[in-house]
Amino acid sequence: MFSAEEAVGSQLPVHESGFTPEELNELLSFFESNEPVSSNSSSENSSRAIYSPDERKQRRKISNRESAKRSRWRKKRYLENLTNQVNKMNIENRRLKNRLHLVLNQCHVVWGDNEQLRSESFALWAKLLDLYWTLAAMQCNHDNSRHSLSCFNSNKLSSHSIN
Repeated sequence: MFSAEEAVGSQLPVHESGFTPEELNELLSFFESNEPVSSNSSSENSSRAIYSPDERKQRRKISNRESAKRSRWRKKRYLENLTNQVNKMNIENRRLKNRLHLVLNQCHVVWGDNEQLRSESFALWAKLLDLYWTLAAMQCNHDNSRHSLSCFNSNKLSSHSIN
């Protein structure tokens, strides 16, 4: 088996276990010793039995500093993640605004085209109506030579119905 100094000296990765290097040394020393460990003794009780009050206070300070350091690191990572999300969302927002602007421009162009087509449609309907009237007048004139009285009466009826 390897010694506690070798374990800490080899810089084995510690996955946020919350243990300081000194605590790891202490744990490894328990494994290396042949002393039986009672199942109801906690880590806190074993610390009191081994360390003096000043040493425990010093170890607690170190542990608190490292815990605060981990907490600051987590907070920094959290803020970095939030900042990245804000940046991504700002980019997406800008992209969506540009897309909306393009769609609104296209809508405006189509609306203008529709208005122009509607105007042309009214003009064509007016021309068509004029052509119908001209055709009716021509037919009436053509028929006038044959049936002058009947055409006159139909024109008279048409003019009364229009008024």
